[in-house]
Amino acid sequence: MSAYPPSSPPPDGSGSQGAIPLWAPYYGASLGIAFSRFFRKYATFTGRASRSEYWWWQLIGIIIGAIVEAIYIPSLLASRSGAGMRLNVGIVVAIVLGVILFLGLIVPELALFWRRMHDANLPGPLWFLGLIPAVGWIIILVLSLLPSDARGARFDRPPQ
Repeated sequence: MSAYPPSSPPPDGSGSQGAIPLWAPYYGASLGIAFSRFFRKYATFTGRASRSEYWWWQLIGIIIGAIVEAIYIPSLLASRSGAGMRLNVGIVVAIVLGVILFLGLIVPELALFWRRMHDANLPGPLWFLGLIPAVGWIIILVLSLLPSDARGARFDRPPQ
């Protein structure tokens, strides 16, 4: 399987299917490649991200969230007493871990969505539609499922 759709030439114009530059979207990215590119492009809001890059990272995020929840929920249930709640180590660990993950991943998550929108030839600030109560997450889901559009190459900025 090639890294680019048959209708798209490699971003360097060489005609070869060699290594994909970091500034270009990686079509058909594996989980490992998506993970690596997520952190290598930590705060890069320019360029594009393929659906595979985006959705592999979302899977990783769900797994990380499930691990934090697996620490938090049993600790929360164990902390119940007859008259109220008491704080225990599991709750504190889960809350601290959740805050650290949120603060450490919010910027690259936003950047990845921004690049995903660029790959669909849409502006990145559409992310703000996700703030609409009750339906925002549906809008984000639909937008992130859109196919790649070759016209999105206008958002690419290869190094000079």
